[in-house]
Amino acid sequence: MTTVLQAKERKELRHSALKKIREAGDIPAVIYGAKVESKPVSISSADLTKTIREVGRNGVISLDVDGSKHDVVLTHYQQNPIKNEFIHADFLAVDKSSKLTVDVTVVLTGDAAGVKDGGVMQQPLHQVSITTTPDSIPQTIEVDVTSLQVGETVTVADLKAQGKYVINHEEDEVIASILPPKQEEEINSGEQQDGGTPENEEGRETEASGE
Repeated sequence: MTTVLQAKERKELRHSALKKIREAGDIPAVIYGAKVESKPVSISSADLTKTIREVGRNGVISLDVDGSKHDVVLTHYQQNPIKNEFIHADFLAVDKSSKLTVDVTVVLTGDAAGVKDGGVMQQPLHQVSITTTPDSIPQTIEVDVTSLQVGETVTVADLKAQGKYVINHEEDEVIASILPPKQEEEINSGEQQDGGTPENEEGRETEASGE
């Protein structure tokens, strides 16, 4: 069952109108799509936050614009970094049988063996682009790195499709890797070099203040 989110068409587009919308606890938004005329709307910020919690960042939402319902996905949005509240949103009207391309977060799971051995985990790829139907968009794509050793990498080729989607990346693109631990000799030599300097500086400062 698709979650319904209420929206109202915005007919007054001046800046003063946006202020009134936000003062009422709503946010300006836009619905657009190949088969839908682009339309400015307003929605409750709290309702949007609740809906995203229920359906996920890429979930299909039924946007009810003054009684007219559209299946949409949240494409772009702005948030207040302090209050962590939505302040603007864009919705793409979708046909559930038509494919679309979206970005999905890659989540690393498990405690990597290489990290336990002192290695450092690097994750250059945090999101992957996939193409699928709206109902088949996963919330996240998980990668188990439990057996990953120092010097080993996980690539796009290692991602097993957990659903009906196509990953739009080269198979050799690196998702995560474990770098070897730093050499202790380098750290020790650096500490020795740092050790003598402060004493000399303190000596010079003492002499200067004595003058």
